[in-house]
Amino acid sequence: MDRHVAFDRLHNFRDLGGYRTDDGRTVRWRLLYRSDSLGKLTGDDLDRFRALGVGTVIDLRYPWEITARGRAPEMAGLTWHNLSVEHRPYDQAMIDPALDPWRYLADRYAEVAEDGVDELRQALEVIAAADAPLVFHCASGKDRTGLLAALLLALLGVDEDQIAGDFARTELATERLIADWRALNPERDLRWPGYGRAPEAIIRHFLADLRTAHGSVVGYATDRLGVDEALTIRLRERLLDR
Repeated sequence: MDRHVAFDRLHNFRDLGGYRTDDGRTVRWRLLYRSDSLGKLTGDDLDRFRALGVGTVIDLRYPWEITARGRAPEMAGLTWHNLSVEHRPYDQAMIDPALDPWRYLADRYAEVAEDGVDELRQALEVIAAADAPLVFHCASGKDRTGLLAALLLALLGVDEDQIAGDFARTELATERLIADWRALNPERDLRWPGYGRAPEAIIRHFLADLRTAHGSVVGYATDRLGVDEALTIRLRERLLDR
């Protein structure tokens, strides 16, 4: 089954189904999606989106990003949540090219994992409670979205290699994400050459850091997010093939 869902203006919309778990099951297809900003949905893309039957959207962006770039269109039967997981904004276009880019981004993810515990926990609760297909997204569908996807897949029992492979699929959208940035910022120079990139190294650094601090990714979710066995069971019952 095709993981990427084609849209004209969305570049990084894809299905999280099909990944294998430690208990021999797989994540269900056509139930859980990750994406770049749904504020770009217009025209024929709206019809394509409606056809997926999405009932819940989790927008991980800052409120000021939503004001500037728009939110998912209001539709009958669609519930929208703004859970801004990042609390320390930074400009990726202006990252110092001399820095180790993948270590730098992993450190920013660590900040989100520390600062955004309330929002991350709420996102997991919303996902567990949803009764229709759900999509979560940020601006590019790369960093905040990638972090939540990694945490969620780990809780479902998906191994690191599959998590890292999913994360790196954003690389297929990099050129279009850069083109979007240039179109929105014609007066600026793109200083950082890693803009729009998502190599496996970033998420592997982040997951290794969580293991060092908490013993495992699940340990982090338990220690910091307050994820208990009951929530984990609800997530697995909701999202895994039976």
